[in-house]
Amino acid sequence: MQEWIINIMTSLGYLGIGLLMFLENLFPPIPSELIMPFAGFTVSQGKMELAPAILAGVVGTMVGALPWYYVGKLVGEENIKRLADKYGKWISVSSRDIEKADNWFDKHGQKAVLFCRLVPGVRTLISLPAGISGMSLIPFLIYSTVGTVLWVSFLTFLGYTLGKNYALAEHYIDPISKIVLVVLIVAFVVWVVRKRQKRKML
Repeated sequence: MQEWIINIMTSLGYLGIGLLMFLENLFPPIPSELIMPFAGFTVSQGKMELAPAILAGVVGTMVGALPWYYVGKLVGEENIKRLADKYGKWISVSSRDIEKADNWFDKHGQKAVLFCRLVPGVRTLISLPAGISGMSLIPFLIYSTVGTVLWVSFLTFLGYTLGKNYALAEHYIDPISKIVLVVLIVAFVVWVVRKRQKRKML
């Protein structure tokens, strides 16, 4: 993966950064934790400029966020509710739960989009619930862009600082990604268990 990323960025330059960050948002296994730090290292070598490298990363990310957003739009809350009523019993999810989640997203969705753009492992997925909840495109783009600029800039500066050891950025951030993912899974399991216990008590 690392060699493939390096080859694309070496041959395509800024376009390569944008392309890789676009793909990273469509296919999360492609790590931004390697793409942007390498861009930062390249900047430190004088082969790229800092601002265009960050801009390419931000543009690629934002373009890559749109497909998932529109998939959410196409699926829509009503379809999700129907699926929840039909199959959700296996994980104790009903259309009522979907409606509550949607109401929460209506109130806090902008903060969620902004914050999740800074969280490894979650940042590429937040576009989907934003689309499902019917979040307007302009606020989605604004808050996603702010979070993306912060994330991309952080990774680029990290690579610039680490120099030839830019790949260590992934090793620093990877444990955080795993912790966040585990916390989310545990929280979901706890929520499902509590839901089932409440239903048994009724």
